[in-house]
Amino acid sequence: MLRRSSSLSRRGLLAATAAAVPALVAGGPRPVRGSETAASAETLAQALHASLTASQREAICFPWDYRHPKFGLLRTRVANNWNATKPAVKSDFFTADQQRMVRDIFERLVSPDWLERFDKQLEDDTGGFGHEQSIALIGEPASGRFQFLLSGRHMTLRCDGDSAEHVAFGGPIFYGHDAGGFNEEKNHAGNVFWPQALAVNGVYGMLDGRQRNRALVPKAPRENAIAFRGAEAGDGLPVRELDRDQRAELERVLALLLEPFRTTDREEARRCLAAQGGLEGCRLAFYRDDDLGNDGVWDNWRLEGPAFVWHFRGAPHVHVWVNIADTANVPTNA
Repeated sequence: MLRRSSSLSRRGLLAATAAAVPALVAGGPRPVRGSETAASAETLAQALHASLTASQREAICFPWDYRHPKFGLLRTRVANNWNATKPAVKSDFFTADQQRMVRDIFERLVSPDWLERFDKQLEDDTGGFGHEQSIALIGEPASGRFQFLLSGRHMTLRCDGDSAEHVAFGGPIFYGHDAGGFNEEKNHAGNVFWPQALAVNGVYGMLDGRQRNRALVPKAPRENAIAFRGAEAGDGLPVRELDRDQRAELERVLALLLEPFRTTDREEARRCLAAQGGLEGCRLAFYRDDDLGNDGVWDNWRLEGPAFVWHFRGAPHVHVWVNIADTANVPTNA
């Protein structure tokens, strides 16, 4: 039998979190959708943990350093299409209140302005939120080591309340979208994340000939090759070689990349990047291979620093891998 996490007092933890989440524990009205001033994702995850029965814990709760026989260290795992546990969120395994809690946690992990776009992605890719997503609860609430993990097709999101030192987003994350029957056309019609690629291509359009020669790379690395490579990492053009206007535009693009996520995660990502030299320590690469339509609007690109990877794969549809820490010594499990 696999070793599971030991449980705290379910009644005690539920009571402790009830004051913070009265809507979920006491049956009152739900907090405003997407509100970051309501109960945090971490607080809701603790309430969810407290609501679980012993048999539910056996299936979805794990020790902090649990190594899955297939996926390895679970709290650091990221992939484009996987499920950390078997029960789907929208299944009889969870009560209606528990399903609602999982949804509320998800809504607090993303920006309120992006909820509709994430819901479109989920509808296109999996038939809607919860149908093909599963969760894992790793570690123990209030122990300093606790993570909520949401996994499924085109989605790996997590929250940990800074349980994992040095990392943004609680660890590596993934988002993606197949809006066009797997093989999208060059304009990626309806893809909610394609505007990110267009914004980065706007930076490419500002480069001079010499800069473009440095930024363009013949072949992209494996999309899940997101382990940190240290100070000399990355292909392409060093950001420090951009002029002031180009650099300002790349700063604007970084804000757009971070925009879909909650404020606390955006801030943590920026703190991690600053600790390793900021954008000045990164490289920007555009990849010639898999240019849909051969139109020079680069579908595949990467912004990479010593401990920063934002890898966008746009062909045949969008996959995005994000791995950010304040040190390159953090191992990656992708």
